[in-house]
Amino acid sequence: MNILLFGANGQVGWELQRALSPLGAVTALDHARADLEQPVTGIIERVRPDVIVNAAAYTAVDQAESEPARATRINAMAVGEMARAAAALDAVLVHYSTDYVFDGQKDGAYEVDDATAPLSVYGQSKLAGEAAIRAISGCRHLIFRTSWVYALRGRNFARTMLERAAKMERLQVVADTVGVPTSAELIADVTALALYRTRRGGHADKKDAGAGLWGTYHLVPGGQTTWHEYACYLIDEARSAGLPIRVAPADIAPVPSSAFPAPARRPRNSRLANHLLAERFHLQLPDWRWHVRRLVRQIAG
Repeated sequence: MNILLFGANGQVGWELQRALSPLGAVTALDHARADLEQPVTGIIERVRPDVIVNAAAYTAVDQAESEPARATRINAMAVGEMARAAAALDAVLVHYSTDYVFDGQKDGAYEVDDATAPLSVYGQSKLAGEAAIRAISGCRHLIFRTSWVYALRGRNFARTMLERAAKMERLQVVADTVGVPTSAELIADVTALALYRTRRGGHADKKDAGAGLWGTYHLVPGGQTTWHEYACYLIDEARSAGLPIRVAPADIAPVPSSAFPAPARRPRNSRLANHLLAERFHLQLPDWRWHVRRLVRQIAG
């Protein structure tokens, strides 16, 4: 299997380089080698991959409010180019989307086919990217919506909380938003397994391999939490692992979202129902705490 990976140096892209390598040859391109603000069709035509995996994205949620054209170019227009090139080559396209395509008003977890209503430019651009893929006839695709992504590498909520907990005696963390922290490692591993199960029919059966599996899925672990509960659990695990923690448990204060005003509106409910992914690909997804503990052990070790 010949795999072309965009966004190789991002949180998810970095993990994908590891997870995808057993499936075949991986051409991993970072921003310097593949800038999504420029046309990407030529790159795809030169590599002629069997699978295109797009882990590149414009993710500056607040900045997108003042840069809608740039966000749309990277998160939607470039994705449409990938979809057209994938269809022309009879390749598979894997793309990552977000909980931000929903408005957060639902009481329970969002199903894949629930109505979308993004609150921000970022969410709108990611939803437009999804639509661009679905609009291309013949593009076999897997769209994975995920939420609250973190990793050992890069800037994310988990790394920021641990840094602040080591320096500060008091923290304030939002407590009125519900979601599911998702490890980039889990995203990469599930992606690799999904591709294996769609392709195991072999190249001779390429047209039929993966039949019934293409489409959109919610890729998150089990359970749910708030940002505040997440921070408390993370910091408690870090303290137990011997990492330098200055803040006491009682001094991690829960606050409303209004305490941290921002240009972009966020969904208050980011819960994504993952049962369709688990059922179709025969997965047992772990509770969200499992990979948080693993992250802490990796940092401590």
